[in-house]
Formats: sequence, structure tokens, C-alpha cells
Amino acid sequence: MTATSYDALLVLSYGGPEGPEDVMPFLDGVLEGKSVPAARKHEVALRYQQFGGVSPLNAHVRALRDDLLRELNTAGLSWPIYVASRYWTPRIADTLQQMASDRVHHALALFTSAFTCYASCGQYFAAIEGAQREMGVDAPRVTKLRAYFNHPGFVEAWSEQVRAVFDSLAAGERSQSFVLFTAHSIPIAMAETCSYREQLMEASRLVAERLDLTENRWQLVFQSRSGPPQQPWLEPGLNVVLHGLGRKMPAAPVVIVPIGFVLDNMEVTYDLDVEARGIATRVGLRTVRAATPGTQRRFVQMVRELVQERLHAPHVPPTLGKLGPAPDCCRRDCCP
Repeated sequence: MTATSYDALLVLSYGGPEGPEDVMPFLDGVLEGKSVPAARKHEVALRYQQFGGVSPLNAHVRALRDDLLRELNTAGLSWPIYVASRYWTPRIADTLQQMASDRVHHALALFTSAFTCYASCGQYFAAIEGAQREMGVDAPRVTKLRAYFNHPGFVEAWSEQVRAVFDSLAAGERSQSFVLFTAHSIPIAMAETCSYREQLMEASRLVAERLDLTENRWQLVFQSRSGPPQQPWLEPGLNVVLHGLGRKMPAAPVVIVPIGFVLDNMEVTYDLDVEARGIATRVGLRTVRAATPGTQRRFVQMVRELVQERLHAPHVPPTLGKLGPAPDCCRRDCCP
């Protein structure tokens, strides 16, 4: 496919409220069609209100867009870059309308999750396709950049973020520290239809190897589960693991690496920086969190490399590890 086949980049994210008055409408959208008790909804709303009703995600997405504009310009690609949110403004349908008004015909899309499952990938395809059906023949085409969980740039970006944490520790602490790679849990039924868990394990292993971490110094855990208690979700849970580490190694620092997240959102700033840190403190642990890599230089370069890879196909995409490159175009049944 030639460079002229594409004429824009679309950055897709979950979205989040940007003020106290946005919190309940945002949660109404997220929870639409789901049987969630009112008390649970209120509990989540209070978490956002602790931060002034503002999710950090939208600002991070805009910063990433600005960095990508500069990065693509240096590569000779003067494309417009659009952003769209699954659950907040600008919504996917509105952004596609704007793209059509701007005479965009075919955009490449960066999904702000390196890992694939229905929640992080399939739902976005469904929203895009629904908006395209409503628009008819005027709808721009949207093609997803491949999943990048094992791209060298993703592994290198995360390795730099974790290394920065190690550099902040005293020498003795560094050698005794334990690393928890964490990602959003999903229902077991969903996990069994995709490669989400395998991709996370592979990415965690690649970062651990790059940092020379032996197998007894790191673990993949899951966080932020929701849904009814009787529904099984991916485990082990981060908070449960923290309790166990408090009994085994209370003196050593625990480095929390939110590898399942590209940019800060409420699952990072509340679930990790408030809830998990509070649990760790109560069991006598000291935790240090690695920063998400979304606006880090190597991550931005990686996105540009993914774009160039698509423009100059066919060739062998760069990957690390055993799983090989994700397909350029997802199968329609890849994340049911």
C-alpha cells in the first residue's frame, strides 16, 4: 500500500471526564446496558471527584497527539492527527464526521492499548463501524495499526521507565526490589477468546529480560476488576499479591509497572497511586510506580515506525520474543 493511500492518523482512547459536572454523564455512558448497582456507580464517581472530577487521560492523549504531529512532520508526513474517545468527547462518531468534512479518506488508527481483547479493541471497531454505517458513503475508512505489545520500541520505552525507578533507589534497595507488572483484569470468558493474557506475559517477560530481572524478581498481576463477584476474572489480583508480599518481604521496595496502560487514567492514578499504595502501606510495603510511557520519546518514535511500516509494506515487521508480529489487519473474529 502506498503512502498516498492514507491521509491522517486517528488516536483512539477510552476517554474520561474533564470536570465535576462531567463525571455522572461519563459514567452513564460507560455503564449503559450494564447491571451495576447505584451504590457502585456512586463509589466510582467519588474516586473521580477526589481528583476534581478530571481524568488525566484526555490531557495525556492531547499531549501525545502534539508529540506525534512533530514526529511525523520530521518524517515528511504532514498529516492531520485526530483524537476520539469511546466514552467522552470528542466521540468516535463526531470525529469521523469532522474527518469527512476535512476530506480525509483513509486514516490509520493508533489504539491506546498495546494489547488486544474485546474491551480494548473489539468495542472500538464496533463503534467505528456503527458510525460509518450512519454516515454512509461519505465515511472515511479507518485501518488499525498493528498491536505493538512486542514491538522493540514498546519494550524499550517501558524498560526506560522502569530503569528510571531503579535509578531513584539506593543501591541496596535496587538489588532487593520486586517488580509487579500490572494490567486491567478482564473476565475469564473474554480472556479465553483472545490472546490478551499471553501478550501481557510476553511483554512483561521482554521488559524483565532487558532489565536483567531473574524470574523470582517479577510477576504479572491484574487490577481494577469489576462485575459481579461470582463472575471469574483474570488473577492474581494486585491487592491480594501486595498482602502476600507484605508477609514475605516487608523491607524491600515493590516497583509497580502498569504495563497494560499507555497513558495515565483513573485506573492508574486512583487504583495504583491511592488504593494499592494505601494497601501496601498498611502491610508495611513501600511501593514506587513507574510512569506510563505515552509521551516518552521512544514510544512516540515507535508510533512513527508503525506508520512507516504500514506505508512501506510488505516487509518483516520488527518484533521481539516468541509470539511474532500481530497481523496488520485484525480478523473480524479476533476479539469476540
